Amino acid sequence: MKIGIVCYPTFGGSGVVATELGKALAKEGHQIHFITYSQPTRLDFFNQNLFYHEVTIRNYPLFDYAPYELALASKMVDVVKYEKLDLLHVHYAIPHASAAYMAKQILKTHGINIPVITTLHGTDITLVGKDASYEPVVTFSINASDGVTAVSEDLRKDTYEHFDITKDIEVIPNFIDLERFKKQKKEHFKKAICPNDEKLLVHTSNFRKVKRVDDVVKVFHNIRKIIPAKLLLVGDGPERTHIEALCRELGDCDDIRFLGKLEQVEEVLSVADLFIMPSEKESFGLAALEAMACEVPVISTKAGGIPELNIQGKTGFLSKVGDVEDMTKNALYILDPANLPEFKKNALNRAKEFDISRILPLYENLYEKVVANTKKMQLNELL
Repeated sequence: MKIGIVCYPTFGGSGVVATELGKALAKEGHQIHFITYSQPTRLDFFNQNLFYHEVTIRNYPLFDYAPYELALASKMVDVVKYEKLDLLHVHYAIPHASAAYMAKQILKTHGINIPVITTLHGTDITLVGKDASYEPVVTFSINASDGVTAVSEDLRKDTYEHFDITKDIEVIPNFIDLERFKKQKKEHFKKAICPNDEKLLVHTSNFRKVKRVDDVVKVFHNIRKIIPAKLLLVGDGPERTHIEALCRELGDCDDIRFLGKLEQVEEVLSVADLFIMPSEKESFGLAALEAMACEVPVISTKAGGIPELNIQGKTGFLSKVGDVEDMTKNALYILDPANLPEFKKNALNRAKEFDISRILPLYENLYEKVVANTKKMQLNELL
């Protein structure tokens, strides 16, 4: 099958999932065409079935903001026509689903019926989509899609609650490539960071307010009072300056390292003892899944879809948003040498349930169903 994948090419969860899905589909023999404004971060290897089409955005004095949605729709039309795609799979509703609808209508005038699948990832629904200035377009674009998926039951429920959706939304959870994300032998790295066998805590995110990175630092500050520990912060974003100031205020700077954006995050996770995810909202918690695949238990909030991944008392613990004291207590329990090995084992076993080999067939089945339905409808129109 020839599939066009439209996504944001950044470190964010939707872009990562879309890119990893495309790579896995290419390995299965599907021809995958990525359509976006720059090469996706994780599109980092050669495969004869992988193609990249850059959306060129030209700005003119007439526009205060470059019309990316129009340029994207035009590029989709071009790629579908000349690469003879069977399907468009767009990740993140804004503006990809609406651009896909526009492309679909243009292609109809050329006698081409291209089915569109929209995957909802989180903030496109829970944050941006609820904005009154976007809501009508988001609602229409979802309902106009030929197939719709969400990465968690919580996100599916949220979408139905806040939008007038008539389309069936199928839950296909995020996934992990266990060939890549697995515990590696990096004892020398651990020794360099924790020369006195301190416990190593890790957090990865895009450092936005919703991630509550300040809670990570506060939990670490409390833990450090009880046991020797170090903290690695992976990622970057608008909250970094604030977090650096908080580290200085609490006097923890010597034991906290800011690593910035890392491509090979699994190398850091391989030496971690605990992963902290205190987010205010998470549609799924992909960063936590990556940690679990590297045998790292998780301290998290009960927010969004995280409870569908992190099992209370087994792979980690769940706390109310902002409950630093409870997260501290739970972290210390996990880090107890008598408890840590069992939590590490459970984290890996849970991650195996989301291996890409289990999730990929769900997407392939959906593709086949949507393409078949489109052909059937086209045939009925001819009759």
